[in-house]
Order: sequence, then structure tokens, then C-alpha cells
Amino acid sequence: MNKPIKRAFLDTEDGQILYRIGGEGETLLLLHMNPHSSDEYRELMSILVKQYQVIAMDMMGFGDSDKPPRMYTIADYAKTVITLLDELGIKTISILGHHFGAFIAGEIAATFPERVEKIILCNVAGFGEEGKAELSRRFTKGFNIKEDGSHLIERWSARASYVGSAELNHRWVLDDLKCFGYPLYAVWAVGNYCLDAAERFSLIKCPTLMLWGIHDVQEFEKLGLAKEKDRFFITKAIPHGKVVDFPGGTICMMNQIPEEISKVVIEFLDNTNV
Repeated sequence: MNKPIKRAFLDTEDGQILYRIGGEGETLLLLHMNPHSSDEYRELMSILVKQYQVIAMDMMGFGDSDKPPRMYTIADYAKTVITLLDELGIKTISILGHHFGAFIAGEIAATFPERVEKIILCNVAGFGEEGKAELSRRFTKGFNIKEDGSHLIERWSARASYVGSAELNHRWVLDDLKCFGYPLYAVWAVGNYCLDAAERFSLIKCPTLMLWGIHDVQEFEKLGLAKEKDRFFITKAIPHGKVVDFPGGTICMMNQIPEEISKVVIEFLDNTNV
């Protein structure tokens, strides 16, 4: 029997946050990438709720959560997570974060180590100076609504070559469009955090798993965002971390290969020797 996953809202000083919650037991928090929402984890949650209490948030400025009243830093997003946990009465968690969500997860583990049991960091790009400059350019360009509607097909085409499913691409585009007409909050936040990420992540002492979708890493290099070799900054910052590669893993890997990912995640979370 499938465990029900409920949608709920939390009122904060800065606005409402949408979160999905289901299952029982130890808590696993899922933090999405940019410009996605908690929908990124729809397939993965349905597997993981059989063993854990699983929570997936729409970070502020994404999905069905409110837009933040100011430009949020990665530290702001981390505090928002803690606000949700406190409201739910949850003392400690494990966290899985993907891209943007991984930077938030890392900051939570660095700033609130007493709250994090284990952490899973997925596709954390090593941006460097060139990557930061490209993020700044993309932030300035933004997601703009165009009179002729061409922004719709542009977003559809952005992943069409590898998303693998029209239905999945439709879900992604719906999330994309919720970010149009607003600043690119995550791009700004990551751009202002990425050069400090190695120092911040070096504070992470809890058991750590790093997941890489190799297709995703290669695509980021093609886009001029982050060189493949620079991703290893994270293994230097967290030398005790375990690394697992998914050779065909794309930016959509949470949706595309949830069985493979969940197997690795469950093995890590259930391993008492790490």
C-alpha cells in the first residue's frame, strides 16, 4: 500500500512555504534544484516514504511558495529550512540536496551541525570565477515573459534533447514558468556563495554521500557554467565523503532514475558504519 504524501503550507515572517510530507520514521529532507520545485522528487518520494518520513519543500521564490521579500542568500534559505523543522517539531534530519538544493543542504550542515545526521549532495558544481561571471550574466538576463510567447518554446526546448518524456518536460516547464517575471533568486544566491563553498563545506563533519550524474556534469561544461574537473573541490572539502557516479545521469536524474538513486540513498542512510 502506497504511503500518502500530503501538501501543506507553513506561514513564516517572509511568506508561505509549500511542503510535501509523507511516511514515518527518521526524517529525510529533500531540497530541489533551480528552477524546479518539490515536484522534482515526486517519483523519489513515493519510494522513500516506505521507509522514512520524507519532506520536500518548495523553496521561497519557487513552485507554490511565496516570493521572498528580498534577495535571499543561501544562508537565508538554510534558516528557512530550520524554521520549517522547528514548526514541525523535528530535532534532527538527514538531507538530500540537488544543485541549488545541495548548496543549501551544505550550508545547513555547516551552520547547524547538531541538526543533521547525514547529508547527500548531488551534482554540486565547482563554478569558480568564470562560472560566477556566467551566473551573473544569466541573473542579469533573467526569465522574461515575451509578447510573442516565444519564452514558452524556449523553455520546452531547453531540455528536450535529454528529458526523455514529454509529460516530464511539461512538469518542468510549469515549474519554470512560475519563476518568470521575478529575479532569478537561486542564480543570485549561488553566485554569491559559490566561491566560499569549499570553505563552508569543509565544516561538514557528518557522514556524507556525493552523487554525480555524469551527463549533467558534462552539460554544465558545454554551457560554460562549470568545468567537469572543478567538481572535485567538494571531495577535497569533505574528504570523508563517499562518491557514487551515475554515468547516464542528467539534470533530470531524480525523475528519470529514482529506483537507482533510492537504492544508493537507502543503503547510505541505513548503514550504521558510516
